[in-house]
Amino acid sequence: MENQTMVRNFILVGFTAGRKLQIFIFVVLLVIYVSIIIGNLVIVTISIVDHGLHVPIYYFIWNLSLLEIGLTSSVIPKVLFNLASGEKTISVIGCFVQFFLYFIFGMTEFLLLAAMSFDRYVAICHPLCYSTIISNRLCSLLVLGSWGLSFALLIGQSVVVFELPFYNQNINHFFCDGAPLVKLSCTETPVLDLVNFSIAVFSLLGTLIIIVLSYANIIFAILHISSTSGRQKAFSTCASHLIVVFISYGSCIFMYVKPIHMGGLDISKGVGILNTVVSPLLNPFIFSLRNRQVQKALQKYFSMCSSYRTILSLMKSER
Repeated sequence: MENQTMVRNFILVGFTAGRKLQIFIFVVLLVIYVSIIIGNLVIVTISIVDHGLHVPIYYFIWNLSLLEIGLTSSVIPKVLFNLASGEKTISVIGCFVQFFLYFIFGMTEFLLLAAMSFDRYVAICHPLCYSTIISNRLCSLLVLGSWGLSFALLIGQSVVVFELPFYNQNINHFFCDGAPLVKLSCTETPVLDLVNFSIAVFSLLGTLIIIVLSYANIIFAILHISSTSGRQKAFSTCASHLIVVFISYGSCIFMYVKPIHMGGLDISKGVGILNTVVSPLLNPFIFSLRNRQVQKALQKYFSMCSSYRTILSLMKSER
């Protein structure tokens, strides 16, 4: 991918703190990243292996966990490498790949969250029609449609961004984000800015409206539950889900639903960490690991592993 300038590498300015603070950030990010990978892989594995979890909501959840792994892995490993080595360069091709993967995983995640909110709406507000409406075919179409729509919206935008003539190598961020990249261009980009803004509004505000409407109907239905314990359980589940939604949406709306040339990139670095680290860390715990059905499945497989180890140790001792 050739650029109109001689820029072959970008420099990720990233964290400008002292070396000791960078090492501290490296250790914290490494621990969080490993926790994200393990937590989400556990959700994917248990949802696929346990037949009791072969229901639509867990199909969405393990796909969401895969997206969280992809979103975090598109950014954090390069950040960790830069912090550990002191290197800050990234090739134009590498920057394009990181940019594209980050946004396609992120947009697909928002579309999937909207699909999950619709699933919960049908399950709580129309339980008798649930199996008819939310079929396996519809779930597959929603997941594949989320991927396909994200790819269609982002591939053209991504290519156009990296065909811009760049006059500077320094990206004022810790990864190849859109706003700092466009700021390096030596040409005016009003059409591209409008396209970027429109895509952000569609993917963020459009899906957020679906989620808000779904949960508004869910809460209205919960208020009509006669059992106090039932209402409390349902409200607890909805509240935990909405916490993750508002963390994800709040950070992304702050970063992307604004004119591209507005200031605040230094603040966006902190918000970017929130979006790429905090949400992927919370999602498996809030959506799955707090669920009794998932906890029972985990206990069953842990006990099976423990029994298997006991049998192996007995066989070795007899020998």
